[in-house]
Amino acid sequence: MRKIFAFVSAAVLALSLAACGTGSSSDPDQPLKVGASPVPHAEILDYIKKNLAPKAGLKLEVVSFNDYVQPNMQLMDGTLDANYFQTRPFLDEFTSSHPDAKFSYVEDVHLEPLGLYSNKVKDAKQLAGGATVALSNDPANLGRGLKLLADNGLITLKGGKTTGITEQDIASNPKNLQFKPLDPAQLPRSLSDVDAAVINGNFAIKAGLSPTKDSLLLEKTAGNPNANGLVVQSENKNDPRVQKLAKLLHDPKVKKFIQDKYDGSVLPTF
Repeated sequence: MRKIFAFVSAAVLALSLAACGTGSSSDPDQPLKVGASPVPHAEILDYIKKNLAPKAGLKLEVVSFNDYVQPNMQLMDGTLDANYFQTRPFLDEFTSSHPDAKFSYVEDVHLEPLGLYSNKVKDAKQLAGGATVALSNDPANLGRGLKLLADNGLITLKGGKTTGITEQDIASNPKNLQFKPLDPAQLPRSLSDVDAAVINGNFAIKAGLSPTKDSLLLEKTAGNPNANGLVVQSENKNDPRVQKLAKLLHDPKVKKFIQDKYDGSVLPTF
């Protein structure tokens, strides 16, 4: 019995050490559970799930979120295997305030140009003095919105900063614009209450707005660091299921799907 116990203990220890050495003991036969914003991220994943994943031997489970907090929190606690909703600057902001989050950004997939929208004026130059402009309340997208306004001459920024921008970085505000930070999902609904709102592309599309047709101002795509991509826990970066999904997200058929479905409002980066 002592010999049997010693053998079993040694086997258990060996398995434990192997697991520690290889990171996550992911099961390739289990679905890869991916959190995503409903539009366009979950739609892109659903296209892959239906049309490409079966042939690649990948099982996908797509979980939709209407906020920018839970997809990272659930990735951190292991509820999700991956998420697809965020930019590199947003991920940097999150990990700087959550040091326990050991995440890796796997692939850029697409860009959703951030835009300024209004139900009150047809041109950004028509915004009156003291006009209220709603912005995303998360730091990465707040800074991105302020940069959009600065790039179009509505405000100026100190020192040429391009990331990590806050209201403290505003050098001049000729129209005395009043800024109203809101949850990103609330921004389209705020258009009836504010003079204009800077809205993330995914929430604009979901609200029936066309970034290319309805926005007063739209981010430039050249040199834009705000592509959206696939993110995983660092220990799972080499999970075969993650690698399969990363490859499928860059498939030419996915590129065509994005171009055909979103008509320039979502731009593939590959």
